[in-house]
Amino acid sequence: MKKISQQKNNPSSSSNKILIASDHAGFDLKKFLISELKKMQFLVEDLGCDSAEKSVDYPDYAQKLCKKITDKNQFRGILICGSGIGISIAANRFKNIRAALCNDVKSTKLSRAHNDANVICLGARLTTAKTALAIVKAFFSTDFEGARHEARIAKLSK
Repeated sequence: MKKISQQKNNPSSSSNKILIASDHAGFDLKKFLISELKKMQFLVEDLGCDSAEKSVDYPDYAQKLCKKITDKNQFRGILICGSGIGISIAANRFKNIRAALCNDVKSTKLSRAHNDANVICLGARLTTAKTALAIVKAFFSTDFEGARHEARIAKLSK
């Protein structure tokens, strides 16, 4: 596995900034991942929610994150809800977003290599913290292969 690009290598680089958001069901997993990403010296922007206690609507947090990602800033994001399904559906409604719901490392690597996914969606009720961390590491260490996949990705923006 390639070494993950880290903020300390270029703190001002927007490609080293990770956006993260969750609903109440994903709150605890989000906090765990933020802590682990900071240990790896990533710059992490937490867009909410702020508690596991108060029920909130996942589309609101998908929107907050997705509106911050443009084709120019190269930010990548992590979205978490109970299953990962609802928040991935919500995320994929936005321009420039290629959100992938991943439950294992292999699908995560393929989402980056073949689909140039820029947002990963996780299900907190279906994914252990250990597995989620492995998925996130794979997501940030896998590059888009380009080549034959570029034309397919371009069609997604039409």
